[in-house]
Amino acid sequence: MSPIGVVHSPFQERYAAPRQPALGEAITASIELNRDMNLEQAVKDLESFSHIWVIYWMHLNRGWNPTVMPPRGAKERRGVLATRAPHRPNSIGLSAVKLVGVKGRMLEIETLDMLDGTPVLDIKPYIPYADSLPDASHGWLDDAGLTVS
Repeated sequence: MSPIGVVHSPFQERYAAPRQPALGEAITASIELNRDMNLEQAVKDLESFSHIWVIYWMHLNRGWNPTVMPPRGAKERRGVLATRAPHRPNSIGLSAVKLVGVKGRMLEIETLDMLDGTPVLDIKPYIPYADSLPDASHGWLDDAGLTVS
C-alpha cells in the first residue's frame, strides 16, 4: 500500500487528539492528496457528501498489545479488537469526519482525531443508509454504562 495523501492537523501528539472524532470540537484540518497520483479527478463529486471515511496509518505506533485498558469504564483489560485503542496488530485507523470543502488536492475536514503528518491510505464517502446501523449493539460498553440511549 502507498499513502494517497497526508493529514495537516493541529494535533502534534497522540494525547492531544480526541479519543473519537465525533467527540472532539469542530477543529479544522486538511488532507493534502499526493500531487503525482492525479487525484484531482478522483475527488470529483466527493464534495457532495457531508462526511467521509478516512482510512489511515497510525504512523507513530510502535508495537501492539493484545489487551488494553480503555480510558472509560471499569479498570478492566479488554481485548484490543473489542476496543478502538490504537495499539493494534496493524496500525490502521478509520475515522468518519466532516467534509467542509474540496479545493483541488486539498480536502478541508472537521471533527478529526488524526495527528499532523498522518499518512492517508484511502477515502470513502460516508453513506448514512449503509454506514449507520441503529440496531447494532454497543457490546461491553452497554454493561459499563458508557452508552447513551
